[in-house]
Amino acid sequence: QVQLQESGPGLVKPSQTLSLTCTVSGGSITTNYYYWSWVRQPPGKGLEWMGAIAYRGSTYYSPSLRSRTSISRDTSKNQFTLQLSSVTPEDTAVYYCARAARVVVRTREAGDYWGQGTQVTVSS
Repeated sequence: QVQLQESGPGLVKPSQTLSLTCTVSGGSITTNYYYWSWVRQPPGKGLEWMGAIAYRGSTYYSPSLRSRTSISRDTSKNQFTLQLSSVTPEDTAVYYCARAARVVVRTREAGDYWGQGTQVTVSS
């Protein structure tokens, strides 16, 4: 059973960089043909795919967030990390990490394993 767990600060100040880590257990992030995504859900809104890192390490980003987003991984720790720079209150959301057999994850059904999500609030 693959398990994903998000971790990181719950409160970030405007203009700072948000950093979250997803720790994966029960499976390797280098397993062929899987993509590891970051997805967020602002209050009262739907899921927003932010980006993904592939089993080979290639990265993919949402065009709307590309300029502020970076996803990396540490294969020795079986973790992947999200960095979102220059945050504003509009970046307040529950942030999820997920595994999928596709690059883009826009629905719950598109990912086969999800973390429980972590609330991030951007506020001074």
